[in-house]
Amino acid sequence: MIAAPRSGSGKTTVTLALLAAFRRQGVAVRAAKSGPDYIDPAFHAAATGWPSLNLDLWAMPPALVDSLAASATRGAALLVVESAMGLFDGLTAPPGQRGSPADLAAHLGLPVVLVIDVSGQSQSAAATARGFALHDPRLRVAGVILNQVASPRHRAGIEAAMAEAGIAVLGCVMRDASLALPERHLGLVQAGEHGALPEHLARLADLAERSLDLPAIRAAAASLTLAGAGTAAALPPPGQRIALARDDAFSFIYPHLVQSWREAGASIVPFSPLADDAPPGDCDAAWLPGGYPELHAPALAAATRFRDGLRDFARTRPVHGECGGFMVLGETLETQDGTFPMAGLLGHATSFVRRRLNLGYREATLAADGPLGPAGSVLRGHEFHYACTTAPGADASFCTLRDGLGQDLGPAGGRRGRVTGSFFHAIARTSP
Repeated sequence: MIAAPRSGSGKTTVTLALLAAFRRQGVAVRAAKSGPDYIDPAFHAAATGWPSLNLDLWAMPPALVDSLAASATRGAALLVVESAMGLFDGLTAPPGQRGSPADLAAHLGLPVVLVIDVSGQSQSAAATARGFALHDPRLRVAGVILNQVASPRHRAGIEAAMAEAGIAVLGCVMRDASLALPERHLGLVQAGEHGALPEHLARLADLAERSLDLPAIRAAAASLTLAGAGTAAALPPPGQRIALARDDAFSFIYPHLVQSWREAGASIVPFSPLADDAPPGDCDAAWLPGGYPELHAPALAAATRFRDGLRDFARTRPVHGECGGFMVLGETLETQDGTFPMAGLLGHATSFVRRRLNLGYREATLAADGPLGPAGSVLRGHEFHYACTTAPGADASFCTLRDGLGQDLGPAGGRRGRVTGSFFHAIARTSP
């Protein structure tokens, strides 16, 4: 696991550099991401040539985590898991129930390589590393990678202190602003929008070969600890042939969901609302995932064939929208450029102008039978959005929500006929 004391330490840059370098060397390397993140796995996939799965011990039953970890390593020599946030960050709960990267590393027996941003400090970085190495006896910190090193003198001072503390230094990355990937309000700009991504990955591979001890990092790996490496389903497929909206406005769907639907025998049929495509008529369910509809509201409002086709589809077959998809299912979407008509299949209105951050784990209990399961089914997932609902509409609720600590958040989303949606991103059922 590539982890760090905090967000913004350089985990993604180091992870991509390692993946690109190992792939260049002919190593069959795969990647995964701890926690509910859509964007980093797409960069992992670009670096390895293989899908990157999310692994989340709070949102997924342990058997599902083991099953996904086993599938991620099938045919691979090395698995690199990029952590979310700081290594020990998660819910205030007993160990193993926090959803923290540390819980996942302990569960799977993953040695940890800690990326430390050493800007603004020198020998003190060794105290941070030693504290992380000793904080949780379940974990083995194999060593550290120093990031944002200012000079050879800066590096020498830190390395000497790390040696005194008994911490292995596995690499040093000098300050270089050009290594950063572009960002927007939900994180990095998506991999598919990065016009020079192959060239950037090649530069990162060069960086890894020049600055990281690749043989020592690979030698630090250990065999996965898998309590049950059979198969476990995440969510039942919403149909046998699933029309999946897929373009720059609709891109946030977990790879493990698509994988589990295919393993259950379903077919995935992508279509592009931005290209004014309607859901294919030979499908029996439509799924509008999250993404960035607020960046494409005028185009979606002008996509009359998409909106008319979606309305026609919904008369006879289920349609579900998550987060950005839920926004598009409503009556209108307000952005800085104006208020735009959406599909009108649910009665709410949303705004990206009146921004308010909603972020955290969620547990949803379905209010009625639908494409995600029968009434009373309990799903775990998360919310991460800045948009807000400006008019709730008169639809029945899709579910009731609790946060990661079990606090009641009340009814959420909307349900009308065969159409359902909410800001909640589903990750997995709580039981098979």
